[in-house]
Amino acid sequence: MSAPSYSTPSYATLAIRRDGPTDWVTLNRPERLNALNTALVDDLLDYFGGLYMNHSTRVVVLRGAGRAFCAGADIKETKVTGGEGAAAGLRAQRRISEIVMRMRRCPQPIVSLVHGAAAGGGFAFALASDVRIAGQSARMNAAFIRIGLSACDIGVSYFLPRLVGVSIASELMLTGRFIDAARALRVGLVSDVVPDDQLEATGQMLVEEMLNASPLGLRLTKECLNMSVDAPSLEAAIAMEDRNQILCVSTGDFQEGMRAFLEKRKPRYAEG
Repeated sequence: MSAPSYSTPSYATLAIRRDGPTDWVTLNRPERLNALNTALVDDLLDYFGGLYMNHSTRVVVLRGAGRAFCAGADIKETKVTGGEGAAAGLRAQRRISEIVMRMRRCPQPIVSLVHGAAAGGGFAFALASDVRIAGQSARMNAAFIRIGLSACDIGVSYFLPRLVGVSIASELMLTGRFIDAARALRVGLVSDVVPDDQLEATGQMLVEEMLNASPLGLRLTKECLNMSVDAPSLEAAIAMEDRNQILCVSTGDFQEGMRAFLEKRKPRYAEG
């Protein structure tokens, strides 16, 4: 039985181009440096929430329109009085933090192409992605601490020390200072740095390599890698790995992958 097909959703603040099994998702508020307003938060929640049961999309590429990836919260739309109380504030906060939860929960690898500012929430989205490729103009920071908040927000305190270590994470979070593309590459925050005009081509090459994996193998690899980062023991990680391999071997895609390897050709996997 073939997997159900999915139509490309339409949003006010996201531009989505479907290229075969890949969704190219562009934050599309360039006049505000793709800063997060209510509409963009709503659109991101809906898009990433819809991916979990979507077997048609296999890879997601996330990027920003215009001069930046995402400049964080749209300050012009952010209430600063706090007059609505803690309960209302927590509900609003959870709506934003839920975006990165859905990014990690969805089985599709997410590749972020970061150029210009990736500040605050934009930094969090880059960190929550599976792979980050930076343009030479990229500048990232935990901007929250610069406006009277804690730098521990939207998953930054979880992802950043796991990527760069506690010392560098502490430096960046306690100061809110920017990290540029060159240093981000040195400390392992990003996988590669390329000229801004080569970001799409570089992302495309990475996507094509990911699509050489079987659909199930790709999804299970993201799931297992996420769990292994926090696994309590080697035994727990290996138990998940063993389960994944048996699931993959039980599909026809394993036989196709073996044949393709021996015949030195690209595999032709079933969808889903």
